[in-house]
Amino acid sequence: MFATVGAASPQAVGAVLVTVSRCARNGGKKVFLQQHQRISQQRQQSVAAIITRSVPNQAQSIGEWFLTRFKVPKGFEKYVKKDGATPKQSGPKSSNKSNNNKTASDKTSKSETGSGGSGGGGKKKGPEGQETFEELIALMMSPKHRLVTGGVLATLGLGAVMMATGGPPKREINWQEFRTGVLANGQVERIEIINKQVAKVYLFNAKPNSESLFFNIGSVESFENKLELAQRELDIPVTDMLPVTYASEMSMANEFMRFAPTLLIIGALIFITKRASSAMSGMPGAGGKGGMMGFGKSTAKKVEAETGIKTKFKDVAGCEEAKIEIMEFVNFLKNPAQYEKLGAKIPKGAILSGPPGTGKTLLAKATAGEAGVPFYTISGSEFLEMFVGVGPARVRDLFAEARKNSPCIIFIDEIDAVGRARSKQGGLGGGNDERENTLNQMLVEMDGFSSSTNVVVLAGTNRVDVLDPALLRPGRFDRSVVIDLPDIKGRVSVFKVHLKPIKLAETENVDTIAKGLASLTPGFSGADIANICNEAALIAARDGATAVVRTHFERAIDRVIGGMEKKTKVLQPQEKKTVAYHEAGHAVIGWFLEHADPLLKVSIIPRGSAALGYAQYLPREQYLLSTEQMLDRMCMMLGGRIAEQLFFRSHHHRGGR
Repeated sequence: MFATVGAASPQAVGAVLVTVSRCARNGGKKVFLQQHQRISQQRQQSVAAIITRSVPNQAQSIGEWFLTRFKVPKGFEKYVKKDGATPKQSGPKSSNKSNNNKTASDKTSKSETGSGGSGGGGKKKGPEGQETFEELIALMMSPKHRLVTGGVLATLGLGAVMMATGGPPKREINWQEFRTGVLANGQVERIEIINKQVAKVYLFNAKPNSESLFFNIGSVESFENKLELAQRELDIPVTDMLPVTYASEMSMANEFMRFAPTLLIIGALIFITKRASSAMSGMPGAGGKGGMMGFGKSTAKKVEAETGIKTKFKDVAGCEEAKIEIMEFVNFLKNPAQYEKLGAKIPKGAILSGPPGTGKTLLAKATAGEAGVPFYTISGSEFLEMFVGVGPARVRDLFAEARKNSPCIIFIDEIDAVGRARSKQGGLGGGNDERENTLNQMLVEMDGFSSSTNVVVLAGTNRVDVLDPALLRPGRFDRSVVIDLPDIKGRVSVFKVHLKPIKLAETENVDTIAKGLASLTPGFSGADIANICNEAALIAARDGATAVVRTHFERAIDRVIGGMEKKTKVLQPQEKKTVAYHEAGHAVIGWFLEHADPLLKVSIIPRGSAALGYAQYLPREQYLLSTEQMLDRMCMMLGGRIAEQLFFRSHHHRGGR
């Protein structure tokens, strides 16, 4: 009865106490029992009402009921449904009466199918809980959180060790306190020497978790002598002298601290080894691709068709013929049936060669954006490492991965780093042997017994003349696409591409500016033109202009051709005069000679590191020169030195160019 009363609410307990006091005064035991029975019924009804209001009619687990009543802790939202609702019930809703009439066999079967819930809800909870637990484990073991997880586990382990080795509180005393305060009062039951270093004092009638006393001893022999002498001074009989026992104890915390430096060194070595293997394998993340054995893994970057590079063929200008040839590769990969029905085979590869800045890599990026197939890009120098055999292994891994994802395209930038012509001296070069082995493996992969199918290899280089002839033969690189410097039409189209993001003045027309600038930049590559447009925008921003005008482009051309203006360079008056006559000599002779290039500008402002002035001409875009043109050009080049000799009668260093 009293146990039942103790489980009641505080109001019910108070009512019971009042009733007990009344019954004690009146002496009515029967009245007390009746009052207690009535209060118990009221308590049961109130508890039932609380359960009815708190828990829905549908069967729910404690966790679900908790999540519907309280806020989800921060950081655990991803493991709980957004609406906080329970899984949908597959069966129809049942009344409270039918739920109460369920048999024990039904309850047993439902407890076996899932943890709580009725119908389909209980069956779904098991797998969902398992998936959530697996996601949590994967999150903890991910490389990003692995260090934090290890630290937490180490802290928990150390805390467990400290708790396991913990005991009742201890207090250290000295020999004098022990002699006068404890031993003299007759409180000592026995003494235990631990590890021949510490004396632990056991007192009479000590409580189990009471404070224990200990003190350090110098040596066992001296302690025994001092203890015996102290007991004799206190007139303690020999038969009643304190028993001294010896024990050996090991502290887990102390042992852990002994091995902690060694464990830290081992952990640091493992960390450094993983970082070194990551750096040498060329892959991001701890351990690299394949860990310590990942040196032979390919470091090529895979560009997917959906989430790849946004550059398209419309963004490439000035190399229309080369673009048409590369577009044929893309069209073949997209529509192979169009060529195969005529008996054509896709070319194995193409070499993109030409001067620097003409757009070889840009054309490859456009190919990646237009192909719609996997695109692998890698530099030729990434095949070469300090370890023997790494280059051929990476070549094998690259082509093996490409065959798995065929049809696909491989782009090797600066292939001359690995594809140079092999030595004819029998391979006595040391490091050259590794490069030649890498080249041999590439030759086999491109056209060997296990040659690639539907794998196109594109390569870019500025030095096609140094490549191995076996690499350039048909069957490996079937085509050699030369991307030369753009002509005036190509420069116009390149300027239009790079002028799109530039904010021009309203009075300026894009076509007019593109044609004018193209005529002023003969021999410029696409990279030079991009640099001119960027420099013009920088100059306009430096001047505080709201838009870019033609003058800014002209200043940008001077900046690219001659370098930065050196307005702070101080020249003596005689030096300025010499430079002026020198550049005037170039200009006058070029003006009067019939076959010389037309003169555009003469400047005596110092630019760059050496030029004190310059004369700018507009050479004609022609590939064959007559004898008269060559002679007039030589006369124009020597005009500055002749002017100095005629007007100054002395030999000065050339003041311009």
